[in-house]
Amino acid sequence: MPIKVAAGIDIGGTNTKFGLVDRQGNTLTSDKLKTAQFADQNFAQYMEAIHESIDSLLKNYTSPLELIGLGFGAPNGNFHTGTIEYAPNLPWKDIHSIKQEMQKHYDLPIIVTNDANAAALGEMKFGGAKKMKDFVMLTLGTGLGSGIIANGQLIYGHDGFAGEIGHSSFILDGRQCNCGNKGCFEAYVSSIGILHTAREMIDNYDGQTKLASIDSKELSVKHIHYAAKEGDQLAIEIFKNTGRSLGIKMAEIVSYLSPEAIFLFGGITKAWDFLYPHIEGELNQRVMKVFKNKVKVLASELSEQNAAILGASALVW
Repeated sequence: MPIKVAAGIDIGGTNTKFGLVDRQGNTLTSDKLKTAQFADQNFAQYMEAIHESIDSLLKNYTSPLELIGLGFGAPNGNFHTGTIEYAPNLPWKDIHSIKQEMQKHYDLPIIVTNDANAAALGEMKFGGAKKMKDFVMLTLGTGLGSGIIANGQLIYGHDGFAGEIGHSSFILDGRQCNCGNKGCFEAYVSSIGILHTAREMIDNYDGQTKLASIDSKELSVKHIHYAAKEGDQLAIEIFKNTGRSLGIKMAEIVSYLSPEAIFLFGGITKAWDFLYPHIEGELNQRVMKVFKNKVKVLASELSEQNAAILGASALVW
């Protein structure tokens, strides 16, 4: 009997990752395409390449597989319409329909949402939120995405774009954000935001720090983490600043949603020991007494390598 699988497709500005996932959350086979290589082609041609790649995985697997549906996590993916809408980091602008293009090839459920929503569903189906009905997922990478689960349901809002915590205001008239506004939360705690903070703090630091010897254009969050592990006080202070910022915004999230937990996903969680004490301290200092010490702050249990694929496949499962 064929193994039933869902296809999980994660569309990113650099890579498009896809894989076939069974009911238990095992990624049986996977591959990727360079998204940018299709920049000179139209969206339909890009979708055709994904279709051919999925079919190749199905045909070449060692055991028979039965595809039951396709889940797509994509920037500005709209669950209600099955479209990508005005995604700033993809080669194709305006509105494009994933669902319409893939229905040319599959008479199966084709479900689309944004990448952070997919990550939240993946955490609920396969990760640390299996028994939770109310939690928030924050995905920290180049930007900051978020997915909100309330009463066991993903919150989409009337237009499909609810939950953009990264673009809520954090500092009045603060840093310029890629969305066009100033002072967004994303501009302070995404990897780009952390590096912006680091450069500001390096320029104003009177002590000695290993970070000063790294070209500002080459500086990465990995450099800061490595320096912090070596005891560099400025690097430790950068993570303290970031942790406090996360705690401040989490206190706001708790006031709105009263979640059981807030999960963090992304490479930044490798610096958990430097972040968590300041997240927890700031969160519990700022929430109302009724919320104190009730909300867990947790690192995602999804592996970074397969999380995007698992999350997208969870849309189907």
